[in-house]
Formats: sequence, C-alpha cells, structure tokens
Amino acid sequence: MPISQDRKSVLVISIIILFAVMAIRLFKVQIIDKEYRITAENNALKYETRYPARGQILDRYGNTIVGNKISYDIMVTPIDVKEFDTVAFCRLFDMDTSLVKQQFREYRRFRRKIGYQTITFKKQVSNEQYNAFIEKSFLFPGFSGVPRSARTYPFNAGGNLLGYISEVDGDYLKKHPDYRSGDYAGKTGIEEAYENLLKGEKGYTIYLRDAHNRIKEHYSDGEYDKTAIPGKDLTTTIDAELQAYGELLMNHKVGSLVAIEPSTGEILTMVSSPGINVEQLADISKHYSEIVSDPYKPMFNRAVMSPQPPGSVFKLVNGLIGLQEGVLKPETQYPCHAGYVVGNLKVGCHIHPSPLDLHHSIMMSCNAYYCYTFRSILDNPKYGSVREAFEKWKAYTESFGFGTKLGTDIPSEQAGIMPTAERYDKLHGKDRWKSISIISLSIGQGEIGCTPMHLANLAATIANRGFYYIPHLQKDTPESPIDGRFRERHYTMVDTSHFNDIVTGMRMAVAGGPGATARVANIPGIEICGKTGTAQNPHGDDHSVFICFAPKDNPKIAVVAYVENGGFGATWAAPIASLLVEKYLNREICPQRKYLEDRIVTSDLLYKVKVRNK
Repeated sequence: MPISQDRKSVLVISIIILFAVMAIRLFKVQIIDKEYRITAENNALKYETRYPARGQILDRYGNTIVGNKISYDIMVTPIDVKEFDTVAFCRLFDMDTSLVKQQFREYRRFRRKIGYQTITFKKQVSNEQYNAFIEKSFLFPGFSGVPRSARTYPFNAGGNLLGYISEVDGDYLKKHPDYRSGDYAGKTGIEEAYENLLKGEKGYTIYLRDAHNRIKEHYSDGEYDKTAIPGKDLTTTIDAELQAYGELLMNHKVGSLVAIEPSTGEILTMVSSPGINVEQLADISKHYSEIVSDPYKPMFNRAVMSPQPPGSVFKLVNGLIGLQEGVLKPETQYPCHAGYVVGNLKVGCHIHPSPLDLHHSIMMSCNAYYCYTFRSILDNPKYGSVREAFEKWKAYTESFGFGTKLGTDIPSEQAGIMPTAERYDKLHGKDRWKSISIISLSIGQGEIGCTPMHLANLAATIANRGFYYIPHLQKDTPESPIDGRFRERHYTMVDTSHFNDIVTGMRMAVAGGPGATARVANIPGIEICGKTGTAQNPHGDDHSVFICFAPKDNPKIAVVAYVENGGFGATWAAPIASLLVEKYLNREICPQRKYLEDRIVTSDLLYKVKVRNK
C-alpha cells in the first residue's frame, strides 16, 4: 500500500528531529560538558581525596568535649606499586611482613574491582612514623600519605554518650551509597546521631597520568579540583563537668544516671556504667576486642537500652491516675499491716504507721496503699469490665511516655515494656484475669519495664506539673536549630492540678519526719523532691532506684539514678542522685555531705552483679 505524502512528511520530520537531538547531545557531552570527559578518561586520571576536618562537639557552655588533631593514613594505589623492600617498609610502621604480603594477595585477587583506585593501607600512623615515611617515600612507589583529622577528648568523660568513629565497612556502604571505602563515620552515640552535621564534605585533587601511569600534572590546571568543606561544630546540652562528676559517682557500679532540664528537655548528663573510657575511643580499633569481650558490656548504653522494673517510683503514676479517675483523693486513707493481704495473696511492706493518706503514702512508700489504689482504678464501676479499665490505665501510662520510644536523638533508644490485655489473656485465659491477677503493676513490678531515660522523663514531667519535652542532646542555637519535635510540649492525660499533691508527698519523702524514705537525699538550702524505689530482681539483689527534681518550684534539674543490684533505693540511688543535683545547682558539695560523697565515690558494687563471662 503506497505511503501518502502527509505520512512521508511526518516520517522525514521525525527523523530530522531525532538526529538533531542526538547531535545536540553529542555536542554537549564532547564539547561543552567536560565533566563527562573526566569520567570517560578515568583510567588516565588520579583522584587524590582531601578529607575534611570533622566538626567539634561542644558542651552547653561552649567547652570542647570532642576536638581534632592531625593524623595520617598511609594510602596505596596497587596498580602503581613496584617491587619494594618489604622489611624496610614494615620497620617504618612496626608491622609484620606477613600482614603486608597477605594484604597484597587480596589486592591481586580483587585487582579488576580496585582498578586505579587509591585505598587505605594503614590508618592513623603517628607523626614520627609519617615523617620517617615521607623521607623514604621514593623507595615505595604507589604509596602516599593523606592527612586526616583524629578525635581528641579534653574531658575524660562521656565515652558511651559521645560514641566513636571508625572506617566504614561493607554493610555500612550498602546502606549509605554516598560513602566510599576508606571513609570514616560515626558508629555510636552523638557521633552517629549527628553524622550528617559533623562529617563535612570531601574534596579531591585530580592529576593526569602519562602513558606509563606516572603522575604528570594537575588535570586542567586544577579547574575541576574540589576543596574539602569542614564539618559543622555541634553544641550539645551536656554539662561536661557534671558528666564527669556523674561518672565518678557511678564508678565501680552497674547502672545509669540521667539528668534533664525540665523546662527544655535538654539532657544535662547521661551516664551508663561501666562505660567506655574516652582514651579507648581515640583508637577504637585497638581496643574494640577488649571492649566487646568485657562481661559488663561497656558498649551497652543502659540509659536508653536497658528496660528494667521501675519499682516504687511507679507508685507516683498510679497515684496520679487514681486522682484523675476520681477514685482517690489526697485525704483518702488506707491501712497497711506489713503489707496488702487478700486470701492467700500478700504484697509485703515495711513497718510504718497506719492508716496513711496520699502524701504520707509517698513519703513512706507504702505498698498496700497502691494496691488499694490500683484495684480501685481497675474495678471502677464506670467501666464495663476490668479489661476496659485496664486499657484506659494503659493509655494513661503511655501518655507519660512509658511503653513507647520517647523519640530522643539518642541511637538505639528502646521503648521499654508495657503489658497488654492480650498478654494477660495468654497468661490467665481470655478475660479470666482480674485486678488482683495483675496487682504487681501497682508497685512497678510484674510485666512492666522501662529505661532509666523513661524514669528521668517521669521526674521532669512531675517537675513540670504534667508535661514534658522530648529529651534531647542537641542545644538549640541559631546556627543549628533543633528539630521542631523537641520544642513541643507533651501533656499527660492527668490534669495539672493533681500534680501538686504528688509533689508535696515527694518533698515529704526527703524532708519529712520519721518514716521518710529519702532523708539521705536532703540538701541544705535546696528544696529537693524525690521518691525511692527498690525494684525486685529475680536474678540477684534488688535494684536501687531514685527519681528527684529541684528546686520544688521552678525546677532546674530532674534526675534518675538506677543502680543495678544496689538494694534499697535510699542506700545508693538516692545519695547519688542528690549529690548530682547539689553539684549542678551549687557547683560544689557542702561540708555536711562530704562524708556521703566519699562513701559513694570509694564504694565498689561490681561484685554484687552477676555477669556471664564470654
């Protein structure tokens, strides 16, 4: 069938347009856009990477807590390496010749993949080794030195908090395709959380090779070289001196110590003990095996990764829920005869006056009082069933942040554990459980688990009379503003009017008369409010817990101390937390409490903790 004249015209025009597009594209690639030529001629070019200085990490007052020093990496371009004196080379860097030979076997094995690339041969050599190498570098063609910034730590504190940097591995490269082999990145702590801010931007210098693969000159007179851009400094919320003092108090103990500024959610101190010494961070590859084999797991950040029973400090939450639900009033009294007894069930308690009202129940930490309170919440006739009442109770607790990730900027934060109705169905049979079946929740035991960060947040929430800001480590500055979520108030489901009664009881616990459980935490001249906890532990001695804030009005600091296997809350956690409060508010410990500081600093509780040796 003959093609019409119109169709011929359309076909000819289409072919002309196609060839025009191709011609323009070829002209752009070959003539205009030389960067395509750079890629195409890659075998004739040598890229020498320029690594940026990593941003410094500062405390809230501008003190440098992580700085930089010049270090050197020895690089190798395997295709350029000629025969060299292996013994002399190894003598320069105190290396074993077998390691060098093994490394070059790997290079030969992956020679096609490596091609003309320059890769890291030895990381962070000393200045003396580098200078000696430079003097004799002509003997070792294919090898070169590249300046890198290595971390320094002016304050000997905050190892777990700060985190470490190390060379990226294959798994990291798969998740972060913008990195290359030989790059360094933050792997834990603040270094990981704020990697994008701290890392800076790499640069490079491009050299032209001749026909014999020798470096001839700068490519295009350096027109396409790129200057490295330093990383940005990060101002944190941490008080470096307070962090160091907190680690001193927690030395030779297992647990956590966390302090928050209630009015902002800024984390003032976060101690996980035992922790990583900053000297180990400076050369993490050298100490890594030692750290990971330590049975006390110093790399494990207990502050945000270790859900534990909260113990009696959780009574404050149940008290607030009871007040909000209208089943409890401040003047409500309940009896206690060495505990709470129903049939064959008994929840024991220490000896104290009976009956007690709400304020005195907090002051003396009465278990029976909160068993009565918890049952009145779950057996409330306004709900159609215990299950329905439990779901409402659970919603209350989650509004305090329990059972959820708070959303901090700390890597590996855990949500903790808050039991569900479905879990109790499995344990007791569907809808066959009652308030008495789960009575242990009344005193912060049973199936509940929360991290020390959750408890510090609880202290901050009570200090604020009903709301909290998400705890965070980045200080809000004009240069680096914080994420908007850290500025939002998170209100609990309990009216603010109910918190003053809880605060009154917490103040009485510290400054009250006989029977007050936290008198050891009283600080002359500071109105501190607190609550002790002794969390039952089926694997050994009970855990010592204490939450507090100060001053009572317009609070500046909220603290939790959690000492694993420490026993009563007043024995270890209360003095530790109160000393941290005093140090922050007064910057020194008063003479009357020096004895307490000496006892805490010199005590070793590691023997009380059962660990599994690897």
